[in-house]
Amino acid sequence: MRFSKMHGIGNDFVVVDARQAPLALPTVQIRALADRHTGIGCDQLLSVEAPRDPSCAFYYGIWNADGTPSGQCGNGVRCVAAWLHRAGALALDRPVRIESPSGPVSVRVLDAHRVTVDMGEPVFEPARVPFTAEGPAAFYPLSLDEGTVQVGVVSMGNPHVVVAVEHLADPALERLGPQLTGHPRFPAGANAGFVQILGRGHLRLRVHERGSGWTQACGTGACAAMAVLRRRGQVDESVQIDLPGGRLQIDWPGPGTTLWMTGPAAFAFEGEWLPGPR
Repeated sequence: MRFSKMHGIGNDFVVVDARQAPLALPTVQIRALADRHTGIGCDQLLSVEAPRDPSCAFYYGIWNADGTPSGQCGNGVRCVAAWLHRAGALALDRPVRIESPSGPVSVRVLDAHRVTVDMGEPVFEPARVPFTAEGPAAFYPLSLDEGTVQVGVVSMGNPHVVVAVEHLADPALERLGPQLTGHPRFPAGANAGFVQILGRGHLRLRVHERGSGWTQACGTGACAAMAVLRRRGQVDESVQIDLPGGRLQIDWPGPGTTLWMTGPAAFAFEGEWLPGPR
């Protein structure tokens, strides 16, 4: 199976051309492919396929490193757009709709290595995240081993829980990340983002992703962190977010409008995967 290895500020992907036929790999093979010691190694596997929705030019599938499917991936969609541009399927600076497992998004390739994406309007209704709660709120108390933590909850096509912290180097976050990702009030799990506010236009972020663990970057996590803080009035409508792997720009005026994410997409190498006995 031919593949491209790509990354968006360190969030790394295996991208497969499946435009002729949908990708169908069993979970055990996805895990083998994602293994960093005996496979290619990646946070997510992405397939580029023919669209299901006739209003879209292409479809992309997303699988986490543990083989579970995902509804959306912000860094991944930028890589898909850059891959399609290099393949001659997307022109520069021309908006195009492509289809994710959670629905269509609009992308625009700014240059060979930089893409902007309309990620849709953040969803705060608990049932649509999904999250168990009586109704929308800016803060929810969650009981963890360390005590009660105040969190924000939002969907960006996948579920996110956001915690504002004073210091990202706090060792307690190593324990809190997995606890939040698997918290029983998130029936489908959640991506756990820890955000430090440096100013109204500048944030720092770490994300523990469901199905992949701690990653160098999470595009939807950056969108979620900005959306939660913007809803609380703590940040401006354009924010720079620094993650361990690099920087993203997130723009969202507020409710009733869509959120845009802009950042790089990079090619690492090409290859052929030959799955064998483990």
